[in-house]
Amino acid sequence: MSDSKPQLCCPNPDCAAPLNTLGTLVCVACETPLVYRYLWAVGRTEHPPVGTQVAGRYYVTAPQIWLDTQPSLPPDVPTDWSDEVLPYLHLYPQRLHVPEVYGFCPQTDDAQAAFFLLENMPLDEKGKLYPPIAQAWAQATALRQVYWLWQLLQLWTPLLEQGVASSLLSANNVRIEGWRVRLCQLFDDADVLAGSDAADVVIPTLADLANRWLEWVTSAKPEIAQRLQAICYQMREDGSELGTIATQLNQLLLEQAAPLPLRVQIVSATDTGPQRSHNEDACYPPSKARPEALASHLAIVCDGIGGHEGGEVASQTAVRSLKLQAQALLAEVEAQTELVSPDLLMQQLEASVRVVNNLIASQNDTQGREERRRMGTTLVMALQVPQRLTTADGATVNGSNGNGHELYLINVGDSRAYWMTPRYCHLLTVDDDVAAREVRLGRSLYREALQRPDAGALTQAIGTRDAEFLRPTVQRLILEEDGILLLCSDGLSDRGLVEQSWAAYTDAILKGKHSLELAAKTWIDLANQKNGHDNASVVLLRCTVSSVVPEPLLPASRRSESAWSPASRALLQDKPAAQQPEGAARDRRSRKLLVIGSLIAVLLLGGVGLVTWSRLNPTGFQQFRERVLPGM
Repeated sequence: MSDSKPQLCCPNPDCAAPLNTLGTLVCVACETPLVYRYLWAVGRTEHPPVGTQVAGRYYVTAPQIWLDTQPSLPPDVPTDWSDEVLPYLHLYPQRLHVPEVYGFCPQTDDAQAAFFLLENMPLDEKGKLYPPIAQAWAQATALRQVYWLWQLLQLWTPLLEQGVASSLLSANNVRIEGWRVRLCQLFDDADVLAGSDAADVVIPTLADLANRWLEWVTSAKPEIAQRLQAICYQMREDGSELGTIATQLNQLLLEQAAPLPLRVQIVSATDTGPQRSHNEDACYPPSKARPEALASHLAIVCDGIGGHEGGEVASQTAVRSLKLQAQALLAEVEAQTELVSPDLLMQQLEASVRVVNNLIASQNDTQGREERRRMGTTLVMALQVPQRLTTADGATVNGSNGNGHELYLINVGDSRAYWMTPRYCHLLTVDDDVAAREVRLGRSLYREALQRPDAGALTQAIGTRDAEFLRPTVQRLILEEDGILLLCSDGLSDRGLVEQSWAAYTDAILKGKHSLELAAKTWIDLANQKNGHDNASVVLLRCTVSSVVPEPLLPASRRSESAWSPASRALLQDKPAAQQPEGAARDRRSRKLLVIGSLIAVLLLGGVGLVTWSRLNPTGFQQFRERVLPGM
């Protein structure tokens, strides 16, 4: 360790004078932007004091917060590490809430005594910790307070399985970044909750979680405090079940979300790119199609695999099938008089993906496609699910009247979803590639796995194998703040392009200074300029729950291109129907036939989807059937 004044190295390997004083934003010599990478140090030995340098590389800026002064160098990774590291690796799919292992800093020759360093921490760009939940609690809305508790409850089972659920019991360890709950580090249950006998390990229970929650719930907003206390008291009872608690908390969560005046606008764009001759991407809603009701609830991006002979077929097949199945699911949910639970909706969405998988896989089998010749597609899909809600006082809120704040994300492969506000950009999905697989299996740190030549190779895609091998990721978000949901193929997300560029667009979109159409085109142009090696597709959802954002005026040339049909224009001009030309009547008859045909297709494919689901997952199908069709 050293007390000398630290300097930050320029990441440009060709820089002639790479050392810069701390606080400098760009290199003095070459004007390359400097990287400030703050890390969280975890170790069993005494932590070095603030203001010292460790191993000639790391500068301690605050307790447990170290700045990497040589961020362009790979971190140290020993051949063996302690078991404390494994839960971080196995919980990599929870990276939205759980930090990741960056590397190690050995203090002795004993690898077990080394500090290991965490990234993806609840730190801002200046290395300051986000506030603990107890501090942020008083300023939060009732909805956000319930949403934070919901996230903690969802983390309970995966952390309990890894023996680190006690990480949720330390109030100072739970940090808040807007709507998102984040953890500083993971604590071993055996260390935190050891019994009187050294060999006796106490397993944390829901009662322990409830005791922690009660410290916050007593100062919750008045409209939720009493019901949250009742939930906590139920959690403290012997034999309390997680599913029952989740049902009650979900009811309260949606009740608080329902009054928000949610407005969702969706646009899409796709481009072949400068280096490709064929576009294998597909998205919904299509950029030039006439608006339809489903387009306000559903967004899809698929990136085809298998070359121009199959990739385009696979991606378009997936979009068409998922669109029809989403229509059928929304119709089923709308018909229910009670809430359909998140678990059941996730099961049905997963089943829908499996139906699409088998549809494409069967085409591969019929055409004799094997191994690398098999066509397939990635998927990232967002579905907004309005539900009818009966509140605690007996009032009924229809989904179409505001209770549509549930958003489900489904992803397979490496197409991504991001949530962006003027304050932050959150990557919501985890790629299904070799690098992520090696981390989940506990075989490698993520930065180490990225050095593999096959790091970005996909480990799963829709249609390349039978559905029994497919593991779609399904998650639920609550739309409770103004923001932009960005779905994209890797033609845009590669090389960290979204993470580098999001701030330049988000604020202008949310303030209505730029239209969504312009934003989508700008993202595509950026992908072609900075990446350009692949097709690029993007779907943008502008979600507003505050005041309505005005749509920017279109240029005069665009405004003159009316999308109204002749019949609609006649109605707007108060012209009688008899004045409409004969061609307009034929158009109406054609549209009616098209609508009827579409409805028939929806019913047929929806029936096929339900039958396939009942065979692939009979238990889940029976649970859903008993819930939505009791007594049959």
